[in-house]
Amino acid sequence: MKFTAAQIAGILEGEVVGNPNAEVYKLSKIEEGTEGSLTFLANPKYTNFIYSTQATIAIVNASFVPEQEITTTLIKVEDAYQSFSKLLEYYNQIKLMKSGIEQPSVISEGVTYGTDLYLGSFCYVGKNVSIGNNVKIYPNSFIGDNVTIGDNCVFFAGVRIYSESIIGANCTIHSGTIIGPDGFGFAPQEDGTYKKVPQIGNVIIEDDVEIGACTTVDRATLGATIIRKGVKLDNHIQVAHNVEIGENTVIAAHTAIAGSTKLGKNCMIGGQVGFAGHLTIGDRVKIQGQSGIGKNLADDEVVQGSPAFNYGDFAKSFVHFKNLPKIVSEIEQLKKQQ
Repeated sequence: MKFTAAQIAGILEGEVVGNPNAEVYKLSKIEEGTEGSLTFLANPKYTNFIYSTQATIAIVNASFVPEQEITTTLIKVEDAYQSFSKLLEYYNQIKLMKSGIEQPSVISEGVTYGTDLYLGSFCYVGKNVSIGNNVKIYPNSFIGDNVTIGDNCVFFAGVRIYSESIIGANCTIHSGTIIGPDGFGFAPQEDGTYKKVPQIGNVIIEDDVEIGACTTVDRATLGATIIRKGVKLDNHIQVAHNVEIGENTVIAAHTAIAGSTKLGKNCMIGGQVGFAGHLTIGDRVKIQGQSGIGKNLADDEVVQGSPAFNYGDFAKSFVHFKNLPKIVSEIEQLKKQQ
């Protein structure tokens, strides 16, 4: 799909300096611009590239005044970075603007769906599923029985939603993610074997949640595993049964949360953090990457380490840890002097 400079300026409420009929069909970094591409200049460190880029159109701040000849058509806006972000969002909306039911696909009895549904080929939708308006489900996805999906959701290829799961509005779930498999529940037996404990709860995901690729959210043993409104989960995260994640909490990749742990609102969790089960984590807690959390944390705590403790104390302790061989050597020398 091609756009002219005049069309882009209209979307961004900008001013064209150059050829209003210049056309672009792709995006690029300013230093990697080629003919037919659209780029932007927001960081002064990259100003020199505006004179050499081969991009057809560049978005710049209204205050930009070139000091050399420029062959690229410019679109001047109030804030180049914000305008380019707006354009990316617009481009993404167009790219995802699909509708219709591709074949082969299976829609079981009792399914209801709203307007502008896109169901990619090789999808399976189970019995009594309710799907809202403007939902996009990409190929090779599975929707189990009795699932509810709100308006404006996007499920990318290969998503698996197990039965009884409830997904709110405006949610995005990326490829390979699984919502609602059994929690890890096994009871040890006298003969050393394990008997599976039935997992009969479900998963509830509230509005405006985004979940990265290859993340797993287990169904509850009883009740629900709950992902609250506005939560953002990265790729490759494990959320165990009966976990609850509070509103607007963000969690980076490879984090694992054991069963029945409750995370508060507006927390920031680094990558590769491990949570023990049955913990309560307060609101606005910040946890540095690779930390191990084995106890409850109060509101506003900032921790690091395994086991984790106060971030400031950790930083001071680490200085001593790095110097430990030297400290031991000095102690040994003192012993010899006695």
